[in-house]
Amino acid sequence: MPKILIYMNVEGIINVAGKPGLYKVISKSNNTVIIESLIDKKRSPIYSHNQANLLEEIGIYTYEDTTSLSVIFDFIANKENGNKCLSHKSEKNNLLSYFREIMPDYDEERVYYSDIKKVIQWYNLMHDTGLIIMEKKEKKKEKKK
Repeated sequence: MPKILIYMNVEGIINVAGKPGLYKVISKSNNTVIIESLIDKKRSPIYSHNQANLLEEIGIYTYEDTTSLSVIFDFIANKENGNKCLSHKSEKNNLLSYFREIMPDYDEERVYYSDIKKVIQWYNLMHDTGLIIMEKKEKKKEKKK
């Protein structure tokens, strides 16, 4: 059976409050960061007063600890065999059920429905832009002597 490897790079990918989608950090200076939209590749500046979060620093609360977003993306990618998952515009009950399958131990009091929608939306966006790559590797069979 082939083994599936996931290559995912969330380094330098940010979410900017008030702006839709995800962005790649292009350059930084003292008060300005130049970002590029993953959707349309348009570049724009954000300033020190803009709220932005690196995806690599975002996590989802569980009852035990916090699980990083990249690990959650791995769970989704494995469940979907590297394909897109359901839309973030799906019905609320469908999204909640799906997320429970991915993260059965997420803290339902501290993780909001809007957080779940963002995770699903971001996963699909990263998939569409080629940032989540699945590769099947065949296991080498050892020859018996």
